[in-house]
Amino acid sequence: MARQRADWMQPVDERIMETMRDYGNLTPQALDNLEVTSRSHASVRLSKLRSYGLVGRVADVEGLYQLTLEGEAFLDEELDAAELEPRE
Repeated sequence: MARQRADWMQPVDERIMETMRDYGNLTPQALDNLEVTSRSHASVRLSKLRSYGLVGRVADVEGLYQLTLEGEAFLDEELDAAELEPRE
């Protein structure tokens, strides 16, 4: 079984979430440093992933994101991202 991506997702979204699972909480700059994608593109994609609940902001730390339980479930092929609704 493959991961169930939504139409709004880009291939880099999975790389971002996989990298977060491997490294923990990350900033857009950290994703750039790890050569996942540029800082500016990471920022755009993290905002999109956050709006659907796949990543979240770490409280009190500007620009730091964490993988959510929904994000983990998606990576583990237990969640169809197309079923998610934007929260914001």
